[in-house]
Amino acid sequence: MHTLFTMSSLDELIQKARMLLSEGHSPGQIADELSLSMETVTWLLTQQKGAAIPKDVHIDWTAVSGQGPLLDEMAMMLLKRYYTAINEEGKEEDRFPSVVVGIAISGIPLATLIAVEEDLRLAIYHPAKHSTQQTPVGSMSGNFANIAGERCVIVDDVITSGNTMQEVVKLLRKHGATPLAIWVIFDKRGIRDVDGVPVYSLFKVSRID
Repeated sequence: MHTLFTMSSLDELIQKARMLLSEGHSPGQIADELSLSMETVTWLLTQQKGAAIPKDVHIDWTAVSGQGPLLDEMAMMLLKRYYTAINEEGKEEDRFPSVVVGIAISGIPLATLIAVEEDLRLAIYHPAKHSTQQTPVGSMSGNFANIAGERCVIVDDVITSGNTMQEVVKLLRKHGATPLAIWVIFDKRGIRDVDGVPVYSLFKVSRID
């Protein structure tokens, strides 16, 4: 059985997932809270007999995310990571964003801090996995910046499966926006781009099976 979870950590995750479910969180929200894939969360909640434990990595960065000053420093690291990279690549033209798109929930505080620092507009994306519709779809919040015609960077804490990133890239293009880049703290897939949009991560998390 290949997994990076020890039995003790696995038991803790099962308890956390069940607790969050009992408090009204949807499986999609639980996946975000625990930085796990939907497949892993489904397994944690159902414990289906004979089903293999999904290959996944649990990331707990609450020591940083729960502290405002540390969270701000992490957001600034994302910002500096991007500008350093495009300077080294010699691709500065048309690479400066006008809108920061924060992915609910964990991407929102990071995107907000970046928007304040750079004097940018702020947009919020609600992933399909948070939707309560029979056919889940992702959506942009109507309470924040309009993305039509804007140059956007997408911000979140973790790339797990990449599905949410594919959703938001597709939606931005559908609304006439240009997705310039994806900024994440942790990349659990080790991917360079999502549908042609480059990924800039601070840390790549690799599994050794």
